[in-house]
Amino acid sequence: MLPATFSIATQFLRIPNAAKIFLAELQKLNSSWPCKLITYVLMPDHLHLIVNPRDGRIKEFIGQLKAVAAKAIVRANTEIDFAETDKGYQVWQESFKDMALWSPWMIWQKINYIHANPVKAGLVRSAKDYYWSGFRSFYSLGDEPLAVDHEWWWPEDSEKLSQAMKEMGWHSFEKRS
Repeated sequence: MLPATFSIATQFLRIPNAAKIFLAELQKLNSSWPCKLITYVLMPDHLHLIVNPRDGRIKEFIGQLKAVAAKAIVRANTEIDFAETDKGYQVWQESFKDMALWSPWMIWQKINYIHANPVKAGLVRSAKDYYWSGFRSFYSLGDEPLAVDHEWWWPEDSEKLSQAMKEMGWHSFEKRS
């Protein structure tokens, strides 16, 4: 299975309690629906994730994450005025942008983009100073709200992935000693 990156728009992340709830729901979902969380950043008006669900059902994983997180945030936050619709409260943008990451270069490019997001937005001077990010966990600096996985691939998929890449004429994902 290949990792994918997601961008989801929302306004609730301006409230620290909502960000904590979102990360707690992501962690709970990850324990019941195994997924490698490679990195993330929660910005005031959107978030980015790089994930690799074990079963490969990326859109379903993100759909479930949006559902459980929205319910928990609406229940816990009386200070947020969500728009009410006939289906409930509107917490998220209707859709999200996703992109399959097909090469190590592309994965690194997206990791760097995500980690740089708070710096580019002028929220901090250094990515390591932004609390709502996987940066510190990714680089083993500690003090992160949610730990990330340092392995992108599921071990049992590495041989299949290497074979598929060779058949396509691409470079292998195997680690070099």
